[in-house]
Amino acid sequence: MRSTALRPHATLPGPYDAGTVLATTVDARGNAVWLLCPDVETVRNPYGPSYPKPRRYPYDALLVSSDGRPPVERTLTGVRVRPSALDVLPDGRVLLVGGGVGEPNAWLFGRDGRSPRRFSMGRGARFVRSDRRGALWSAYSDEGIHSDALAAAGLVRWDGHGNRQWSLTPPDGLPYPVDAYALNVDDGAAWFAYHPSPRLVHVGTDGRITSWTTPAGHPRGIAAHGTEVTLLADDVLHRCRASAGTLDPFQETRLTLPDGTPLTRYTDVVGRGRRLYVRGKSVRQWYVLEG
Repeated sequence: MRSTALRPHATLPGPYDAGTVLATTVDARGNAVWLLCPDVETVRNPYGPSYPKPRRYPYDALLVSSDGRPPVERTLTGVRVRPSALDVLPDGRVLLVGGGVGEPNAWLFGRDGRSPRRFSMGRGARFVRSDRRGALWSAYSDEGIHSDALAAAGLVRWDGHGNRQWSLTPPDGLPYPVDAYALNVDDGAAWFAYHPSPRLVHVGTDGRITSWTTPAGHPRGIAAHGTEVTLLADDVLHRCRASAGTLDPFQETRLTLPDGTPLTRYTDVVGRGRRLYVRGKSVRQWYVLEG
């Protein structure tokens, strides 16, 4: 099988080694974003890898962003959450979601890093993304879907202030979500793959749902541009064209690191329109693939 190599996108520079990364993502503008805390402890997790946790609440966190050029930084003050999800909205506000001190569980910080607005986004959010229009999308794991009314739909769209605008109601023939596999958001629309559906779902700006059968049953990443859709499943890219109800594959390649090394493990995938951003073992390095 032929291979396709990722390109380096952005790396957290060495001068930030003194801080521990609590969360990282790539925002709607293509900026890699890291949230760092200077004083953390390591928590052992019997159900998965250990993770860092701030020693004290509230704390001040450093937000660093870069698209490959010199980084830009700012401080978030009075943070009271250990973020499981992070994003930066197009207007510069910062969204943190996760467990912390008290509820609600989502915090929107202003451009000055202060005066957060709080709202409830539901538990078990596996993916949280802002699109380039400023809407927020959240897709949920089985833990949230089965235990929280806000998460029960599996996929929800919010406005930029945390007000729920839309939630998924599958049309006839599609099952309700049990667990989110992959999410891509771009300009008010979304592509969504979930269990137990055998189809890839597209949600238009008007909430209209279209779906296609796919050659990849459990994709981790989705890139889309026009009628061309790329799915990442394990380390294989399935390039497809959308036709009437079916994604027709026209190329399969194996995804590698920039030097050709097999991509045996990746930790996170962020779909943004035609691009897939992939993070390997290092929390400090993001790669990109143009779909």
